[in-house]
Amino acid sequence: MGTRGGGRRLACALASAAVVLAPAAAVTGVSAPAAAARCPDGSLRCVDAVIREMRRRFKPLASSCDHDAIFALAYLRTTEEYRRTVAEQPDFFDDTAFVNTEDVVFAEYYFRAYDAWHGGTRDSVPPAWRIAFEAADVQGVTGAGNLLLGINAHINHDLAFALAELLRAHGLTTAEGDSRKDDHDKVNEILRRVQQPLLAELARRFDPTIDDAQVGGTGLDDEALFQSIVVWRERAWRNAVRLAEATDAEREVVADSVARQAADEATTIRASSSYGTPPNPPDSGARDAYCATHWNDR
Repeated sequence: MGTRGGGRRLACALASAAVVLAPAAAVTGVSAPAAAARCPDGSLRCVDAVIREMRRRFKPLASSCDHDAIFALAYLRTTEEYRRTVAEQPDFFDDTAFVNTEDVVFAEYYFRAYDAWHGGTRDSVPPAWRIAFEAADVQGVTGAGNLLLGINAHINHDLAFALAELLRAHGLTTAEGDSRKDDHDKVNEILRRVQQPLLAELARRFDPTIDDAQVGGTGLDDEALFQSIVVWRERAWRNAVRLAEATDAEREVVADSVARQAADEATTIRASSSYGTPPNPPDSGARDAYCATHWNDR
């Protein structure tokens, strides 16, 4: 299994698609969560707490081969690499305290959506996450689909709102007058480093088709996958600025457009990664049997 093919499978469904959804403004998380208060000093202790919570949540998902384990592991490994980078390179970011706080706020959006979905308050879950969680519940998409649905919801939806919250509170520039966009873009270096080992681990433990070499005849590879994520993160930044600079009267309209855009992407991803849609397998049986034996492989 080679990670180059994993990029082809994962990046095959990144076109836009229209979808009719119920109004999304009420479920976008526009009101600021209390997460920022849990990291008042912006220290690495905040990131450590996030990682502990991620590990706690991931463990039962992995051992039960829950399809939500795919994104949970991806998010955990990415956050661990972020933590390692900041610890080893204290000057990697211009404003590390801000980015550490962002790490907490960003994670809280995912935790809150996950808990609402599995706790029965599904109307409060953003549409992109509804599509992702429902696909995992019914075992309806490939492992690549689970991963990309989670990445889409967390970047195209959650990141925009998490950033907007912090930009409203702290401004678009650092105390020295530098744009916070510079630190936002530096995260892409961490994402590039983590991508190939992450895909290999996901294939080794949960779904070997994540590493398959052919996906519907597409010519997309790992670099295309990475560049797609970069494009999504650029979109999230721009949407965050739109949200942060919107008036109270405008913000609901902007928030609704952000949520719908993320849901559109999710609809496309689900359609292309659904079991039974060529070249995907007919169902998740082989994947689940593989996971039952290999979920704890390291």
